[in-house]
Amino acid sequence: MTIDKLSRRQFLRSAINVSTGVIVGAALRGRPFFASDRVRNEGRLYIGTYTNTAAKSEGIYSYLMDPDTGALSRAGSFKSDNPSFLTIDSSRRFLYAVNEIGDFLGKPSGGVSAYAIDKLGNLRLLNEQATQGADPCYLTIDEKKRTLLIANYSGGNVSVLPVRSDGTLGMVSEVKQHEGSGPREQQKGPHAHCVILDRSQRHALASDLGIDKVMIYNFDRAIGKLTPGKQPFAELQPGAGPRHLTFHPSGKYLYVINELDSTMAVFKYNEQDGTLTHIDTVSTLPSDSSGVSYCADVHVSLSGKFLYGSNRGHNSIVVFEIDSQTGKLKLLEHVSTQGDWPRNFTLDPSGKFLLVANQRSDNVVSFSIDAQTGRLKPTGHIEQIPAPVCLKFL
Repeated sequence: MTIDKLSRRQFLRSAINVSTGVIVGAALRGRPFFASDRVRNEGRLYIGTYTNTAAKSEGIYSYLMDPDTGALSRAGSFKSDNPSFLTIDSSRRFLYAVNEIGDFLGKPSGGVSAYAIDKLGNLRLLNEQATQGADPCYLTIDEKKRTLLIANYSGGNVSVLPVRSDGTLGMVSEVKQHEGSGPREQQKGPHAHCVILDRSQRHALASDLGIDKVMIYNFDRAIGKLTPGKQPFAELQPGAGPRHLTFHPSGKYLYVINELDSTMAVFKYNEQDGTLTHIDTVSTLPSDSSGVSYCADVHVSLSGKFLYGSNRGHNSIVVFEIDSQTGKLKLLEHVSTQGDWPRNFTLDPSGKFLLVANQRSDNVVSFSIDAQTGRLKPTGHIEQIPAPVCLKFL
């Protein structure tokens, strides 16, 4: 049978398994596999893990997601030391992973690894660099693919590395050290936890869990340099512990999920001068919730209508509706993650599915998203993966 007599879906299901080269039939669990001469990586998912746990992870895992069902099919794995957070450049040719460690080549620092992504989605290590801060836990790359920004948790700082044209990383060119502490046990010093760029790529914002601040930097795109912004920082409630940040697609609002007091803070953002104005703070937990819980990750739906956050301990995803006029949040529901200790989660590129990494139960669970209501429904697909921490679609 020729390809033109097959539907696209039939063709994908009758293609070559890109990981093994084995021909697979259309009835094989409905999983999408792609012909070697027409490689498609739209459903490619990379999963960062912890390798220093009892789960014995290999490092970074590669999966393909069925665009109709949300089911995952393993495609490969790549050895790496505690690759707890990943990012991919805008060309989709390079992947970068932090190595969340405290000793890099005998020095008190974490590491970062650069990989080339080939046509089959496989990774090839290019080089590694020290981050000049222990336990890096987040990284982001600018749109021009010139600069990598890294949040070092134990180091309490943000480091800047140049990205060369071949995807390799230069040595750290700058370190922004945070100072201060907070009222909780986990806040004896600064703990940078996330760093992102705004739409204009003119400002970088870094949340610091240890000092209850979102630091605001001017970002020089030409040379990759950070300088204090017009408003050097925005303060959260004492003991909040800001963890992750995300902008609304409009660029008008910033959402900050606070790990230690399980809240979501809403800020109005002035993109012109990089300043923040606090609007509201709401709980991420049900009013009758008890027990220990810590927030982790936050994402806005592609439509900009809904906001999602993860609760570790309560083991749920909280779903909010976003007021388009004010940016404020209205609670819709809490959904069990069907696992223990949900860390990072992600929305697939189509916006149809939300996938959650449950670190302690060693699984990734997929949910379908109702486009009209934003509510989540389990697909029934659960993939066992050791100590998953970060999910990143290609």
